[in-house]
Amino acid sequence: MHKAAKSVRRALAVAAALFSLPHHDAHAADSAVIVSATRVYPSPDAAPIDDAVVAMRDGKIVAVAKRSDRLSSNGLPDAQCSGGVITAGFQNSHVHCTGPKWNDAGGQPADKLARNLATMLTRYGFTTVVDTASDVGNTVAMRQRIERGEVRGPRILTAGWPLYPPDGIPFYLRDLPPEFLKQLPQPENVEQAVGDVRSNLSRGADATKLFVATPQLDQSVRYMPPEIVEAAVRETHRRGRLVLAHPTDISGIRAALAAGVDVLVHTTLGNAKTEWDAALIQAMLARDVAVVPTLKLWPYELGKGRLPARVIELATGDAIEQLRAFAEVGGQVLFGTDVGYMMEYDPTDEYIYMLRAGLTFEQILASLTTAPAARWKESDRRGRVAAGLDADLVVLEADPASDIRNFARPRCVFRAGKRIYPL
Repeated sequence: MHKAAKSVRRALAVAAALFSLPHHDAHAADSAVIVSATRVYPSPDAAPIDDAVVAMRDGKIVAVAKRSDRLSSNGLPDAQCSGGVITAGFQNSHVHCTGPKWNDAGGQPADKLARNLATMLTRYGFTTVVDTASDVGNTVAMRQRIERGEVRGPRILTAGWPLYPPDGIPFYLRDLPPEFLKQLPQPENVEQAVGDVRSNLSRGADATKLFVATPQLDQSVRYMPPEIVEAAVRETHRRGRLVLAHPTDISGIRAALAAGVDVLVHTTLGNAKTEWDAALIQAMLARDVAVVPTLKLWPYELGKGRLPARVIELATGDAIEQLRAFAEVGGQVLFGTDVGYMMEYDPTDEYIYMLRAGLTFEQILASLTTAPAARWKESDRRGRVAAGLDADLVVLEADPASDIRNFARPRCVFRAGKRIYPL
């Protein structure tokens, strides 16, 4: 039997079991929250279910099925969030919890913190985010408040403090406060690199981020010594965690591949060759490396230099072609925008650029849901709308299959069955 059909039949069986309970069983009925939808996308590779309902209880999805009078009359219907298009919760695989709004995240008022999280993240459907560089102590404190239920927000996976090449802070960070810059690890040898990785992970980081190459003010690129990259990767993998790499250019990609990193968190720009040729892409596939394109970042960043629009479009077009070439051969793409560093929060342009790169609706949905769940080895927990999985859901105003911009128009967002947007 087709996998999608099996999934729907399992959902119907669970629905029947849940909603055929005697009506006097108050706990079974009253603890379930039901959201109806014009359409549910269970996963990128499963057939959509029209005129459907999703039932949640105790943080889990307990039923996904066609609507019926019996289903609709049991549990607690959520009228405010019903009537849209439902998908699994989105993951933004490149964000930053940095800047004044996140200062003292462990102590600032909960409502203020929740509003900031909503403005940047949850209002766009993100139920899980990967913070790719920040003050690990501050970000972990914020995560703990969210997990305690004190603050409504997304699940946060963090890389904490990233590692840079010796004397290799990129030029665009040089204006940060000196006391902050002093905390940025720039290991000069293998021992320091291993110590920095251990310290970061022991303080609550979920991954290691390596700036394998960093642009400098004189337009040169500073590279992390290979033995330091390899040592950091080895120590991180020994602890069962992922390694994220900021590549900057083609040489940076090659260095990251040689060391065995797991995720490249950008496509690449540069004055030199930017094409990802067949040999490079085959090497990326052989190493099972995922890519976070961050296409929206490039016009944002290049626009700071007041470059002509034609130059910005050409450079962005190069990155779009890199993504096209990688996706066409089955490379794993993870959605991400670099929001937090980039102050334009709306991800609509990223979806449009990915469409320009030839990605289908299904591929873009996968980059938000099943692909990141697989990369973080959590497919049995999240990434699909299916009974038994975490109740992380996005209710969109309209169908993104008909207009890709609808991905950026959530009506409601649930994490573990609790609404985190709107507040």
